[in-house]
Amino acid sequence: MKEKHDPRIDRTVEWLRFKVTEAHAEGLAVGVSGGIDSAVAANLIKRAFPNHSLGLILPISSQSKDVEDGIAVAEAAGLTHHVIDFTKIHDIMMNEVMNVLDPYAALNDDIRRMSDANLRARLRMSTLYTAANTLNYLVVGTDNAAEMYTGYFTKYGDGGVDLLPLGKLLKREIYEWAKQLGVPRQIIQRPPSAGLWEGQTDEAEMGTTYEVIDRFLSGETIPDPERTLIENMHERSMHKRQMPPLPNW
Repeated sequence: MKEKHDPRIDRTVEWLRFKVTEAHAEGLAVGVSGGIDSAVAANLIKRAFPNHSLGLILPISSQSKDVEDGIAVAEAAGLTHHVIDFTKIHDIMMNEVMNVLDPYAALNDDIRRMSDANLRARLRMSTLYTAANTLNYLVVGTDNAAEMYTGYFTKYGDGGVDLLPLGKLLKREIYEWAKQLGVPRQIIQRPPSAGLWEGQTDEAEMGTTYEVIDRFLSGETIPDPERTLIENMHERSMHKRQMPPLPNW
């Protein structure tokens, strides 16, 4: 059965074109992870700028399946793409910093892992901007409404972008758009993951599911413990959605 076309897809494509024109830019770039959000974003930028859109696949100690899925997304969309492996650069940076900070007792395994994960996101952001600046492109983010509300993104990492075409979409709407845009089935069926470490999944890290967050954002009733969890994530991540504070002189 053919998927019903959501007219917001076409409006989003037109919005992307308008924002590029407004910025006196020439095209769009996106990081392609092999996940469903980046797959939808990749298809949108290809539709908006068939000849001026770029996907970068940026593995850092990633599983080969992640790279393969990223390539599959780009090829299915017809998107110009390149793979740049930053594993060595990431390892050098982490080792240098950890060697300096090693005497600090507070550096437990959880803190180290999160620092490592955030560095990966920030290296990818820097790479995207280096490429985009060189081509006079804008950088497109892949965060959806659930991630925006809960702050489930790295500050100055995957949160460092010019445009957020998926920022108003619930996760279930992302899946609907993916089907309409022809995203490969294996991508749609993948468990959502930011690819921050081996075996990492979004829902396990957040402690709730996208389905529950979607219901919360839609104004539906959810269990009190999960409502509290989501509201706490929103409050703690407020700084990610605002400019850095200035002194109140």
